[in-house]
Amino acid sequence: MSEHFIKEIEIKKYKLFKDFKAEGFGRVNLIGGKNNVGKTAFMEACYLINSFKSSYLNNDEPEKIYFEIIKTFIDIQFNRYANDFLIDWILDNYSLNNFSNFCIFTDNYKLSAKENIIDFEPKKETIYTQELEIINTKKEGSFKLFEHQNNKYFYKLRDKNKSLPNIDNFCFLSSCNNSQFNIRKLLSKIKKLDKNELVNKYLQNIFGVNKIDLTDTEVILFKNNKPYNFAEFGDGIKSFINIILTLLYSKNRVIFIDEIENGIHYTNFDKLWEIILTLSKEQNVQVFATTHSYELINSFNKNQKKDSDTFYFELYINKKNKNIKEFKEMRLLDFEQLEYELKHTRRFRGE
Repeated sequence: MSEHFIKEIEIKKYKLFKDFKAEGFGRVNLIGGKNNVGKTAFMEACYLINSFKSSYLNNDEPEKIYFEIIKTFIDIQFNRYANDFLIDWILDNYSLNNFSNFCIFTDNYKLSAKENIIDFEPKKETIYTQELEIINTKKEGSFKLFEHQNNKYFYKLRDKNKSLPNIDNFCFLSSCNNSQFNIRKLLSKIKKLDKNELVNKYLQNIFGVNKIDLTDTEVILFKNNKPYNFAEFGDGIKSFINIILTLLYSKNRVIFIDEIENGIHYTNFDKLWEIILTLSKEQNVQVFATTHSYELINSFNKNQKKDSDTFYFELYINKKNKNIKEFKEMRLLDFEQLEYELKHTRRFRGE
């Protein structure tokens, strides 16, 4: 398993999670469970600590790391609620002081918040990576969210005539990412990597689209050699394009896809998993996705036969515990277990 993959995570007092641990993740991980059980919050926790780990290992200065942490909170809120909260943030005196206390661990890192103070530090004294050795690092520390405007990396926020910080939500996917604006930014990066022909191949095979391209202001899809504006197409093809572009762009990264079935017709689920399994392996990308669709879980389970590094996890509330609303657990269902429950229980439907 690649070093950058998330193998285990521990979450304390973050949103719906009081004291939670999970492990055994592979290259492609599908997270199921009832509505409102905490699937998206779990993804947010993974995304939070994974997003700025690269800044830490790149030996960036603390102020830049703090800036990356704030950007990550922005990314999460944008993807969760699809509103223009960044403008509200600026109008609200650059305030980001509405986070609950929490603590998130992975193998080597710890992120915590208490009374609007963020702490980031290595979980162990020594961290070994292929490129860097950190021993008794001096970087651990804290800062108050409501004082972040003093950070020199936030200077652009202080002058509304200047552009806002560059925030690219490429690693946390939801239906909010499928706008022409976001697709255009991502496609321009793919074209620079000379990978647009791979995108065209998949679109041709699934939707009969000849190619995708850019003008100065629009994303254009060619079908039967006639150009059509991206906005003329449905959510299904937009979701496919978003996922394909993200996988091709995110080499050696971790991506998170919230409610992956949104907008995609169930007849295309097998093709969706075929693309994800193929590109995640080729690009060395770890994928976490959430769903509550029986048809999508069933399709995933069929594709598990083809790839031993794919896993289905069910997130649920342990009702035997006194803290019913807060005590979450996650269990791994192998192919045989999941196939049996899909065939003999109805709990995957209507959730």
